[in-house]
Amino acid sequence: MENKKAALAALVRKWCEEKDNAVRMESRMKTVIAIDSFKGSMTSMEAGNAAAAGVKAVFPDAEIVVRPLADGGEALTTGMGGRMETALVSDPLGRKISASYGILEKNKTAVIEMAAAAGLPLLSKEERNPLHTTTYGVGELIRDAIRKGCRHFIVGIGGSATNDGGVGMLSALGFEFLDKSGQPVRNGAAGLADLAEIRSGHVLPVLKECTFRVACDVENSLCGELGCSSVFGPQKGADEKIRQMDQWLFSYAQLTKEHFLQADENCPGAGAAGGLGFAFQSYLGARLEPGIRIVLEETGLEREMADADFVLTGEGRIDEQTAMGKAPVGVAKLAKKHGCTVLAFAGALQEGFTACHEIGIDAAFCIQKRAVSLEEAMDRDAAMQNLTDTCKEAFRLVKAVVGVPQ
Repeated sequence: MENKKAALAALVRKWCEEKDNAVRMESRMKTVIAIDSFKGSMTSMEAGNAAAAGVKAVFPDAEIVVRPLADGGEALTTGMGGRMETALVSDPLGRKISASYGILEKNKTAVIEMAAAAGLPLLSKEERNPLHTTTYGVGELIRDAIRKGCRHFIVGIGGSATNDGGVGMLSALGFEFLDKSGQPVRNGAAGLADLAEIRSGHVLPVLKECTFRVACDVENSLCGELGCSSVFGPQKGADEKIRQMDQWLFSYAQLTKEHFLQADENCPGAGAAGGLGFAFQSYLGARLEPGIRIVLEETGLEREMADADFVLTGEGRIDEQTAMGKAPVGVAKLAKKHGCTVLAFAGALQEGFTACHEIGIDAAFCIQKRAVSLEEAMDRDAAMQNLTDTCKEAFRLVKAVVGVPQ
């Protein structure tokens, strides 16, 4: 037993010795917390605050920083102290709906989820048909944010019901997409079949002042076997028209290149959201980036890690998929740049979770105290208490072995 205790003590001390500064034995310990949402249970900030309560129970004087590890615009907005706004916009079939987006006042940044205006959940199964669905409402959200003073945009483009190449969004911003008779093309992918001319003479002038960061977690090109029509079209209700839609998008891309030299239908992410990625990159000069990178930079997480001792992360389930680049691993890699000890917490640890040890997570903990039903595990209040209790036990171990003062 004594040998086991000595080995455990040696392991924890080894974590600390890897730090340039080690754990500060005579000053206040700092812990940075960035935990992904436990979907259907805790939001990112709820999980972070629950973990913080566990640390504080053992080290009342610890400096604790909680940041959102958000996979949605509302989570990022509220986690950064922003406010939510609503606007009356068009849904994928042109019907008026109320859609929400966030504004970060400090730097006049709008945080928009395209799915709020053009997402698949807005339609019934029978209504899904990318030949007719439009991204026009996404452009209306951008326009509303511009009217309210925003000049910087973070846009998530997952979960779309569309395959219109972003033409709907661009039309709402003043670009004109015309057929051979000079009339606006129809909504949806079907309109691309008639596209003969693109005009930009009536584009909102203020767009020149705007910057766009687009959270894009797929690398599909606009066209071809790995393009948006072939890969994502079927789930949006596409049928035998997939090949035709792919050809229409290719023709649209070639016409776009005549006006915008930076247009690239093969750019990774161009096919995201039915070609909305291509529209942002080509027409609005946007950067298409992994969502986790944007979140980590916007929340200033790395700055906080620079003098931290511990970094806590996690998500609802940690397994081998987590190690393939999901949000907790992004946090862990960043933390290791600064020599932090990284602990992860999850509702469940499943086969392959130890792969995370090789890429930055020093130890992972399941927060369940006993075998429970999925319904019990997902209960918000119970999950928060379980996370608090598990963090408390983890830091009791830190205190017992390393001896970090309160």
